[in-house]
Amino acid sequence: MTQTKFENEKTWFNAIESGQTEELHKKYDLAVKNTTKQFGLRYPLYIDGETIFSKGGESENHSPNDTRILLGIFQNATKEDVSKAGNAAQKAYKKWEKTSYNSRIEIIRQAADIIAERKFELAAWMSFENGKNRFESVGDVDETLDLMRYYCWLLKNNGGFDKPMNQSFPNEENRSILKPYGVWGVISPFNFPLAIAAGMSVGALITGNTVLFKPCRDTPILGYFFCKILHEAGLPKGVFNYLTGPGSTVGVEIIKNKYVKGMVFTGSKEVGFTAYNKFSTIEPRPFIAELGGKNPVIVTAKADIDKATEGIAKAAFGYSGQKCSAVSRVYVEKSVKKKFVDALISKTLEMRVGSAVERDSSLGPLINKSAYDNFQSYMKVAYKDGKVLTGGHVISENDKKYGYYVEPTIVDGLPKNHNLFKEELFVPIVCIAEVGSLDEALTLANNTEYGLTAGIFTQDKAEADKFLDEIEAGVTYVNRRIGATTGANPGAQSFVGWKMSGTSGIGAGGPYYLYQFLREQSQTRYP
Repeated sequence: MTQTKFENEKTWFNAIESGQTEELHKKYDLAVKNTTKQFGLRYPLYIDGETIFSKGGESENHSPNDTRILLGIFQNATKEDVSKAGNAAQKAYKKWEKTSYNSRIEIIRQAADIIAERKFELAAWMSFENGKNRFESVGDVDETLDLMRYYCWLLKNNGGFDKPMNQSFPNEENRSILKPYGVWGVISPFNFPLAIAAGMSVGALITGNTVLFKPCRDTPILGYFFCKILHEAGLPKGVFNYLTGPGSTVGVEIIKNKYVKGMVFTGSKEVGFTAYNKFSTIEPRPFIAELGGKNPVIVTAKADIDKATEGIAKAAFGYSGQKCSAVSRVYVEKSVKKKFVDALISKTLEMRVGSAVERDSSLGPLINKSAYDNFQSYMKVAYKDGKVLTGGHVISENDKKYGYYVEPTIVDGLPKNHNLFKEELFVPIVCIAEVGSLDEALTLANNTEYGLTAGIFTQDKAEADKFLDEIEAGVTYVNRRIGATTGANPGAQSFVGWKMSGTSGIGAGGPYYLYQFLREQSQTRYP
């Protein structure tokens, strides 16, 4: 039966609306307590339905909140492991593609139901593993459920993408059917270790493809749990294969594998385009990639300053700026700049930096030492070439010296063509520039190789319309208080990059996403 409406999972929002937030805090805190009892376990690869401990050695995974905490020990998959996984996925594909789309939907829905039951357990692990606070970790699990269920909804409502076509001649029957490619490689990032991993994987799986999955080295635990849940839900062996280890070996071997017919990747522009170029040399094969952003916000003289500063603070400093959608540059009209800056500083100073599992933490740690070092390098440049209005330092008092904590930072006074206005930083730094008009702001906003997200704050409809007409970005927001450039809800807001921010021009969580994992076959029959 066709469903007419898709409902998003909004755990914290619904709890706030119903006055039940305290109950959620209790569930999360209990999950944290239970999670600590499982620290330090060894995790295998998962290939062809079997757990495998590789001959390639092992790597430790430590928490960015406190690097003294050993979360788990993970396998470094070898070339032979990847080859075995590729063989298993190719063998499983022949049966999985013949499985009815309704049966595939049922398995994915069952997996989503299991994730929903374990929501707070998975959120607690996420806080420990990648440093998201409790609100964002639960939100990540919510988005996972949304993506999985929305793709089920899409496939169901489109009848498995099997369409009758017009008759061109008498006695002729024509159909257009979308069919899977085969084996897909899926490489996921650290910042959404469940939502993006699941979204990309389910896009491939539900359409009849099989998967070689590699999580980011910083966040392998959530990927392992996702793998186990899929199989608990009834996914046949070999359909989804879990491989951990460095991208220089495991990622490269997935790209080189002869059975891999498509790739889906989320990560940096540099890594993504290197992979894209290597993958495209063998034969024409789809490569779906989201590759980062340098996201602008425009604040006009007609903006609601309270709304603007709240939205920008949340989008700049949520998850410590480690989102490809984070706002990192703001163009504000001269007449309201002082009022805007004062209000933004005030809101920033209210944010508390602390362990992700602590209830009152606005920002958790950066993901690793490389990000920590990058922050300090950027700040040296900011102090030299601009004016740091607030923040700018690492935090190392008491136990924070064992984690990767930094202050949310606002920088003013840089030349408008400065590198900090051009480079994707992936740390909590936002740069401000004064402009004389909306036209100037739009020119500067579009003067980038990226085109992922962008926002504007104005109470003038004509200005908002002009922004939407002229901005060169795949995801746009007008007056969004809850995140000026961040946030996308499957079925409501698709997430797509233009220019160097993506390769396909089709957004995750949108109505066209599943098409990318399928190829059309035109069928004509005569009696």
